[in-house]
Amino acid sequence: MDQVTTAPGSPPQSPFAGVDLGELERSLRRPRTLMGFLLDTLVAGMTLFALVPLFSVVVMLAWRGGKRLQLSLFTQLPPAPLEAGGGFGNAVVGTLFMVGVATALSVPIAILSAIHLAQAREGSKLASAVRFAGKVLTGFPSILAGVFAYGAVVLVTGTFSPLAGGVALAILMLPTVMLTAEEAIRAVPAKMKEAAIGMGATPTQTTWMVLLPTALPGILTGVMLAVARAAGETAPLIFTALFSNYWLVSHGRLNLMQPTASLAVLIYNFAGMPFDNQVELAWAAALVLVLLVLVANLVGQSLSRRRITS
Repeated sequence: MDQVTTAPGSPPQSPFAGVDLGELERSLRRPRTLMGFLLDTLVAGMTLFALVPLFSVVVMLAWRGGKRLQLSLFTQLPPAPLEAGGGFGNAVVGTLFMVGVATALSVPIAILSAIHLAQAREGSKLASAVRFAGKVLTGFPSILAGVFAYGAVVLVTGTFSPLAGGVALAILMLPTVMLTAEEAIRAVPAKMKEAAIGMGATPTQTTWMVLLPTALPGILTGVMLAVARAAGETAPLIFTALFSNYWLVSHGRLNLMQPTASLAVLIYNFAGMPFDNQVELAWAAALVLVLLVLVANLVGQSLSRRRITS
């Protein structure tokens, strides 16, 4: 293509001046262009196909569970067989309490471990072993965490309890928070650490006053993702918290050493019952659980974007 020149003071010409537009249009029919268009279409089609199961589940839950979704569900106890009405308020409270216990147990241990992994020298065998164990625990079957908590807590205390459920969920949350926090701490620019040390800060002060505050959005992202996973677990709670038709708090007293209801176990129990009322409550509880997990994931994504833009 000949270079287009313009006289001094004349308006600039289009870079396509003198080019046959028909030739450009015909180029779209070339094999390479056609192959690119077909691959783009294939990728877009596969993406939409992958979203079909997700939207199908959400639409089905909204259709089946939305019929019973009302405020009374959160203030009433599960009904007996052949009994009308009822709710799952105790299951919501139990789920939030056990996830809170799991968060309180796992997050401090995970963050301290992440600090050690991020600050350990290259080639440290201890750091490599801890990192490897964390990656293995990421794919750890949840039912095995329930079996461990059953042997370590339920058999020792002699009763099913929300504390045992919290221990089981903490095992599942620990690797996610630890590995995410490590990456967040490693992502802190080295010049910030060097500046703190240059101003006379000790390693402890540098960690707690520079590294952790800077990495906080990334750490919170890992925490929220772990919370979303723990909230939907069923198998560990069957072995540890079991189920209950009563409130966790009764007569102003917190009953920590008795079986406790959870949304996941309630769905498991009610979905297989031959009573329409219980099945409808199971659908409504599934919708509530999905909404809780969705909110946790959205919060985690929001914190992650804030971390990237900051």
